[in-house]
Amino acid sequence: QVQLVESGGGLVQPGGSLRLSCAASGSMLSTYHMGWYRQAPGKWRDMVARVTNGGSTNYTDSVKGRFTISRDNAKNTVYLQMNSLKPEDTAVYYCNANKPMSPYTSANYWGQGTQVTVSS
Repeated sequence: QVQLVESGGGLVQPGGSLRLSCAASGSMLSTYHMGWYRQAPGKWRDMVARVTNGGSTNYTDSVKGRFTISRDNAKNTVYLQMNSLKPEDTAVYYCNANKPMSPYTSANYWGQGTQVTVSS
């Protein structure tokens, strides 16, 4: 199985930047699609950014131009660079690793989550 350990969360002022890291063990991430999701109190857990095993990226509209997801397969690590942070970015951020196994099932792993708070 895959173990995901996140780091880099914390308190930041509006307009500031943070870089989240997700380090994996137990399996090589090169074959997995990777993503960052976030969940604010009382809201659904939503996708923020994804990067496929082939390197293609996708972002939710609210973070386009501000966030960048990247992966370093040699280090088995995925990053989320967050710039121009806004108070509405405040949430628990989760790292996800996913590998479809069939049209109906997939291997799916989550990190423990890291709190990002954007406040003055």
